Amino acid sequence: MKILSWNVNGIRAIAKKTFFKDLELIDYDILCLQEIKAQENHVTETLEPLNDYYIYSNSAERPGYSGTAVISKIKPLNVTRGINIKEHDTEGRVLCLEFELFFLVNVYVPNSGSELKRLEYRKHWDISFYNYLKEIERVKPVIVCGDLNVAHKEIDLAHPKANYNKTAGYMQEEIDGMNRLINGGFTDTFRSLYPAETERYTWWSYRAGVRSKNIGWRIDYFLVSQSFYPSVKNAFILEDITGSDHCPVGIILQ
Repeated sequence: MKILSWNVNGIRAIAKKTFFKDLELIDYDILCLQEIKAQENHVTETLEPLNDYYIYSNSAERPGYSGTAVISKIKPLNVTRGINIKEHDTEGRVLCLEFELFFLVNVYVPNSGSELKRLEYRKHWDISFYNYLKEIERVKPVIVCGDLNVAHKEIDLAHPKANYNKTAGYMQEEIDGMNRLINGGFTDTFRSLYPAETERYTWWSYRAGVRSKNIGWRIDYFLVSQSFYPSVKNAFILEDITGSDHCPVGIILQ
């Protein structure tokens, strides 16, 4: 089974580019999307060419903002939206599909903001999301994928020293949130399989020349319950797929 995750930075915007051609090249069983920036009817309309797939979405109450969606060849046993905490469930950030052997949680973690105005909120979110994952993990193993909006270690961004404790995505509070997930029993699949791979990023600023020079951040992940990690055959980053400021990431299960 091949599962992918991609922050598309607007499903309607990327659909006007090479999105559908890229999907044919990628070949996938399940694709999780973040930052769809669309309501459910717009998602359905935009993804109409994929009528052979099961499509689910969780839109933000605020139009044109945030949101998650999943495109799947396999019908899930159950689909849930949000983490059942009102203050966290208005932005469409979590979409969970239950399959026979695992829960697949698609997440778009809140960004702390250019002026770090949401850093305190982000700290509360991280704790609530972790508790949610541990609760459902009591039932069966969990695969978490999406834009976690944090570079975990120095190897995960091009300029760590210049950004540490100054820039959203590399604040110690955000790193602590990722540490909580890792120490709490979730494995970072890509970094576990490729511990020494450098300059492997998933997000680049739109500023001119940044992506071509590969001045990026690895902030998109697949985390899995430790008990499920032996089922992960490979993890990968598809840097050559454009259309968004993020690129797709994925895992292959055996």
